[in-house]
Amino acid sequence: MSIPTVDVHVWSDVMCPWCAIGYTQFAKAVAELEGEVEVVTRWMPFELNPDMPAEGKSQAQHLGETYGRSEEEVGEMRWRLAEVAERAGFPIQFDGPGGEPAMMWNTFDAHKLLRWALAAQGPEAQTRLSLALFRAHFQQHRRVGEREVLLDIAAEEGFDRAAAAEALDEEALGIAVRMEERRGLQAGI
Repeated sequence: MSIPTVDVHVWSDVMCPWCAIGYTQFAKAVAELEGEVEVVTRWMPFELNPDMPAEGKSQAQHLGETYGRSEEEVGEMRWRLAEVAERAGFPIQFDGPGGEPAMMWNTFDAHKLLRWALAAQGPEAQTRLSLALFRAHFQQHRRVGEREVLLDIAAEEGFDRAAAAEALDEEALGIAVRMEERRGLQAGI
């Protein structure tokens, strides 16, 4: 008897802490169903901040401006979020080594890379890359808005660096990602 397959589309941004936490919880639930159902996960692009400048922005500043919160309120938000993330099994560090502040980055190229990973190597490889991007941003304080950093992460996850670079340069891939983003927005995501 074959087990049923369920396709799950995760609309996510690598800047979204709730996406990292939610996926960690989801993966635990899927592991509990091992042998009962096969889950195929595909990551779909959803940019939280499509207008984020290439040089990024301080996360504290961005949160304060976006939610109209004081520095103290942003600190409280981040403390509560860190507690939830720790309980979920995906610890988040807001201050980097040496005390550099957490940053927000433009993630369009990260979404292009994730779309390419799906096409090039399939859903499991795409998930591996997505999780590496979450770790790079929330735990390692890497500049995931920068091309070379994205290529480093892809290579570390077993992808061909030159092919990943070609993908980032591919205009058609950018158009495909924008179309997927638009589809998500039209669906109410």
